[in-house]
Amino acid sequence: MLVPLLNLGVDSSSALHVSTYTMTLLGKYLCYGLLAIAMDLVWGYLGILSLGHGAFFALGGYAMGMYLMRQIGPRGVYGHPLLPDFMVFLNWQELPWFWHGFNWFPFAMLMVVLVPGLLALVFGFLAFRSRVTGVYLSIMTQALTYALMLAFFRNEMGFGGNNGLTDFKDILGFSLQADTTRAALFVVTAIALGAGYLSCRWIVSSRLGRLCTAIRDAEDRARFIGYRVERFKLVIFAFSAVLAGIAGALYVPQVGIINPGEFAPLFSIEMVIWVAVGGRATLYGAVVGALLVNYAKTWLTGAMPDAWLFALGALFVLVTLFLPRGIAGLVRKKEVNG
Repeated sequence: MLVPLLNLGVDSSSALHVSTYTMTLLGKYLCYGLLAIAMDLVWGYLGILSLGHGAFFALGGYAMGMYLMRQIGPRGVYGHPLLPDFMVFLNWQELPWFWHGFNWFPFAMLMVVLVPGLLALVFGFLAFRSRVTGVYLSIMTQALTYALMLAFFRNEMGFGGNNGLTDFKDILGFSLQADTTRAALFVVTAIALGAGYLSCRWIVSSRLGRLCTAIRDAEDRARFIGYRVERFKLVIFAFSAVLAGIAGALYVPQVGIINPGEFAPLFSIEMVIWVAVGGRATLYGAVVGALLVNYAKTWLTGAMPDAWLFALGALFVLVTLFLPRGIAGLVRKKEVNG
């Protein structure tokens, strides 16, 4: 919480000053931290290796992006009071029905939660009812996000095609270019991360959390005891999707763009690496892994852009071989030995 204070309250000539660029970058990392918690909840505690959580993240981001686009109004390049610039360019005559309502912030926030949650409920109901597990479920989640990526790339879908949504002006009447707005977004993201962590910690510490662990370790045994395993998996999976959607909604106004690239399967695979590096089934380890891996990505893509993917793959292999419990497991081991 010191970051916005050091940005707004410290002169830019001081060594303690945090630039707006750095604050925005850290805010993006915090969004990834919340996304990593969502991934750890389903993978670390429920045993579902989802390779499609990027879909929920992107859907939440698009819901926020649609609200921000509606706030532009006649200030766009083409000056149309109702249609976003990309619709004017593509000769759309009227606003699509699914864009209505996004000029209201409460409605947009409802969609941030509702759309990823409903998709997770429908997908989870069909998958869990059919008792699809393991690598087959992982492939299905990856196919889900890939299919959505291909759909959102199409201009006729009405979401900006491969360019996505961008050129945002303000949020709730406040300019997105103002340092105070950037600081407020950072604070809101930090609060959301804390709330997401505490809610997941409460879940995994409850009877529901112990049941999730039992399902992860011996699903058939939990089912034979009498638990409706599919229902519990569905609830946790949908809640995780909602967290991912909120992370996406907080990501968009800070980064300034949302495009179909967020649906890419590679992005979802990166989430798995964040959790693996930080430590599965710890929650806090997932946040640490997200921060460290994304900081390394930022540095490596600038210093050695061609080597980043190789470094990412090598990191995953090394962690799997030498740190199967991640950084959190290494810290625990030192505490036990101490």
